[in-house]
Amino acid sequence: MIASSIASASRGHGQPAREDDGSPLHQFLCFALGLEPCAVRIDLVREILEVGHMTPLPLMPAFVRGVMNLRGVVVPVIDLGARLGLPATVIGRRTCIVIVDVCLPDDSGTQTLGVLVDAVQEVINIAERDLEPVPRLGTRIDAAHLRSMVRHRQQATPELDLAAILDPQRLVGLIGEHRQHAQPPH
Repeated sequence: MIASSIASASRGHGQPAREDDGSPLHQFLCFALGLEPCAVRIDLVREILEVGHMTPLPLMPAFVRGVMNLRGVVVPVIDLGARLGLPATVIGRRTCIVIVDVCLPDDSGTQTLGVLVDAVQEVINIAERDLEPVPRLGTRIDAAHLRSMVRHRQQATPELDLAAILDPQRLVGLIGEHRQHAQPPH
């Protein structure tokens, strides 16, 4: 059901969904990182996959789970919880890899990445008025990694800023720092 919701949401058929008053509705994919509910805008999501074979890479930080083959293309897989400082994802029957496209700096295209999440829950439509600013305090995830708080069913769910979290320059920097500490001195 979620896969078909994503497929129909991301195909771009017709105009974006609108409320009765004509204001736009935003679509979000909701998922869990451990016990933490999170959301991302559906237009960043290409597809959702069951966890399959991932090839681990040597000297990588815990948030880089490895690479996978996606129809002949090598795609890095990032453990989203571990990247955000939450506990690493324990792969279980509900664990998924969400394939996302992240814009590269300087509008030089996109990078396809897989993000490991504990469980995908649903696709929701949210009115603009239900997007709230990120509070300075009180979120388990660093506010620099959040775009907004999505109000749904009397709960505020953090909207992740995948461009900030998966920024290629920042990831390369974090991997470089890890390698410096992981390699024994000569």
